[in-house]
Amino acid sequence: MPSLHSMTSGTPGRLIISFAFPLMLGNLFQQFYTIADAAIVGQVLGVQAIAAVGAAEWIIWMMQGMIQGFTQGFAIQMSQDFGAGKYRQLRNVIVNSAFLSAVCACILLAGGQLLAGWMLKMLHTPDSVWADTMLYMRTMFLGIPVITAFNLCASILRSLGDGKTPLYAMVCASLVNIGLDLLFVPVLHWGVFGAAIATVMAQCCSFFICLLKIIHIEILKITKEDCGISARLDLRLMTLGMPMAFQNFIISIGGMIVQSVVNGFGVAFIAGFTATNKLYGMLEVAGTSYGFAMTTYTGQNLGAGQLSRIRKGYRDALVIALFTSIIIAAVMIFAGKQILLCFINGDAKTTADTLAIAYRYLFIMSVCLPVLYYLHVTRSCIQGLGNTVLPMVSGFAEFGMRTAAALYLPVLLGQDGIFYAEIAAWAGADLVLFFSFLFCMNQMKQSVKN
Repeated sequence: MPSLHSMTSGTPGRLIISFAFPLMLGNLFQQFYTIADAAIVGQVLGVQAIAAVGAAEWIIWMMQGMIQGFTQGFAIQMSQDFGAGKYRQLRNVIVNSAFLSAVCACILLAGGQLLAGWMLKMLHTPDSVWADTMLYMRTMFLGIPVITAFNLCASILRSLGDGKTPLYAMVCASLVNIGLDLLFVPVLHWGVFGAAIATVMAQCCSFFICLLKIIHIEILKITKEDCGISARLDLRLMTLGMPMAFQNFIISIGGMIVQSVVNGFGVAFIAGFTATNKLYGMLEVAGTSYGFAMTTYTGQNLGAGQLSRIRKGYRDALVIALFTSIIIAAVMIFAGKQILLCFINGDAKTTADTLAIAYRYLFIMSVCLPVLYYLHVTRSCIQGLGNTVLPMVSGFAEFGMRTAAALYLPVLLGQDGIFYAEIAAWAGADLVLFFSFLFCMNQMKQSVKN
């Protein structure tokens, strides 16, 4: 098992960094999907087109977030079985996870296509971008089975301590995506449809790379005895995955409420807001990577009965994450305008107005970035302990704070008030997670005593 790594021994901080770094690079390349789409669409097709892509942002995130929630939840059980050395049980978990993932993908694909028009209507999408937004969104929904397959394969590998293969997959997929974007949009003139289909085809590449790796892992050689579908195990997996998927669903509903408010401010504001949202993934890329690392680290150590290492690993991860967030914030504050110009094109006045909106939003998020990084590390640690309900409660807190801020702050502060909706959401979740972590640590301490 040369590419698999146990996190049950060794220095926690070093293990977390070594595991998170490939994930960070992989997530970074994954962001090139959306960044390439936005940059090429914005530069070639203009502000109107990037507004069309941005109008569907939270709907697409909702679908992808639910998929990721399910597969990450399934991976919690995988990491615990791997840490305990229960390889036969691990294989059965993977088979049942694949079955459940296929069911979820079919439901989300059908639901997305049927409700696409209704969702855009609820978001008050402007008539001027409706047709392009609908085309972009429907095309992205066609890729749901592929996105589900990739997320499941990546979650399997990460649960076993392999963060490098998903990295290689994302590097390859990003290059394919950028190449196809450049072919489909400026050369073949396929517009926003070209940007969407390029992303779907790139995801196919990342899935096949991860699948090829899984096939060659000896302990994952599936036999006939491993293929039983167990209702009891499926219930356990859904108990882990459903709260995480629902958490992302609730968060996305709050995001859609924000988007509906933004859509009422005009195309220039939508374009500026979208340009910064395209960098959102870059802002949190390290945070999500530390989160993945903490889920695997906590799950493996819990499975191995190494409970004393969990608190030490959490402290180390938190210090590392907060330090990283400060560095990223500084880069965005000083170089943000130059980066944002990659997404914005038009006449001088339109460009200046859109850039001013985008940078104000980017500055506010960058200054408050440590709040988001605390969220990722703490939530993931709790999930690694097998408790996905309390993190779901934090998702409700995010929803409540984001919605309240989106509805009331623009009334008090004008258009700029909408920029604080994300910050309010992070802070609300952090408050819940702080007490949730103390509760989980106390429970773990009591279990050791008993």
